[in-house]
Amino acid sequence: MDDEAYHGTTFKSGNSVALRLPKGMGIPEGTEVRMVKEAPMSFRIEPVDAPRRTIDISGFAGKAPGAKLIPHGDFDERPSTIAKRLAARDT
Repeated sequence: MDDEAYHGTTFKSGNSVALRLPKGMGIPEGTEVRMVKEAPMSFRIEPVDAPRRTIDISGFAGKAPGAKLIPHGDFDERPSTIAKRLAARDT
């Protein structure tokens, strides 16, 4: 596979030097990466296999006064779901 060459210019971002990675490189937005310095001005960028993050919502209980949970049985079935069930029963 031929490597594609991209041209970029570094810029200052806070106390860091930054370089934008072109969208054409195929790196999805939000990808966590690790940068490994291989030689002066030679780096390798590789994805980090980050563990899946979870959010603990247990502390949110009771934070919305007056909000009540809707009982599970209060929702009507969709007409398409009812029609499929009846069609399956009739065959």
